[in-house]
Amino acid sequence: MVAVASIHDRLRNPDAGVRRIAVIDLPYSDEEDDVAPLLVEALADADASVRLEAAKALEGFEEPEVLDALVPLLKDPDAAVRDAVAYTLAELKEAASATPILPYLLDADASVRAAALHAVRALRVDAAFEPALQSLAHPDASVRRAAVGVLGYLKKPQALGALTEIAAHDADPEVRRIAVGALSYAGDNADVSVLPALGRALADPVWQVREEAATTYAKTNSLLGVPNLVRAMDDEYWQVRVKAARSLGKLKARDGVLALIEALLHPVSNLRKEAVIALGEIGDPRAITPLERSMQDPDPDVRKLSKLALTSMQMPKPAGKGV
Repeated sequence: MVAVASIHDRLRNPDAGVRRIAVIDLPYSDEEDDVAPLLVEALADADASVRLEAAKALEGFEEPEVLDALVPLLKDPDAAVRDAVAYTLAELKEAASATPILPYLLDADASVRAAALHAVRALRVDAAFEPALQSLAHPDASVRRAAVGVLGYLKKPQALGALTEIAAHDADPEVRRIAVGALSYAGDNADVSVLPALGRALADPVWQVREEAATTYAKTNSLLGVPNLVRAMDDEYWQVRVKAARSLGKLKARDGVLALIEALLHPVSNLRKEAVIALGEIGDPRAITPLERSMQDPDPDVRKLSKLALTSMQMPKPAGKGV
């Protein structure tokens, strides 16, 4: 353990390098009660490297006095300090900790606004809903990405319309991808607004967006998207096909069996594995002979999964679904 007395002296040393190392040592000191107040004090240090280490060391502290000192550093002149503060705030666990961050959710500085939105995302505070909704129209893509993340965590039905628009039309592919993933909470509203948006996303020019759409289909638990997933089994990117296969399996979609059987011959073993798993989940007898052939696959994992799939198909289970 590092003695607190020596750290007190080093925190006041004229050499910023000495102060920085003292801050790093502080969490390992022998008097735990002094750690947070001294780190808060270090947040006001004139040297950015000291403030940076203090911001990183405060991860996990959610006392009001800590947050009151930490949150204003979202506007620190040093970019590395701002990033460290944003990361530390994003690790907050208590919803009450969002209170000092809320005024920054509509900040004029895009980096501050994005960091604040990211910080409150997992806290699921209702007060963040309107600022996040407004931020979907922000010109900075990083703000829009953070706003979509907040709305995805809050899971409010009234945001679905805006999210479907973002998923279809945002200029930034990563914003579109995140918005597509956020639509997974739609539940009973999926058939009305979300499934058409997912269909458009499966035709997106960026394959990562298509991949996300294929994944999200299964989370809606609706069979109406199965025809689109079957078409996605012909996507030029095998990564999209993998997620389409996985969703067909989770939905137990019998209408996807032929496409999955065809995928058993694909040169990418990851796709063959997913197809085997999906066929086992669906349990359609049309897959028995193809799965028996897959027990001779050159990939040992495909062989093992084929055996498991065949075994599961011989066990009593609910019939697969159709569309």
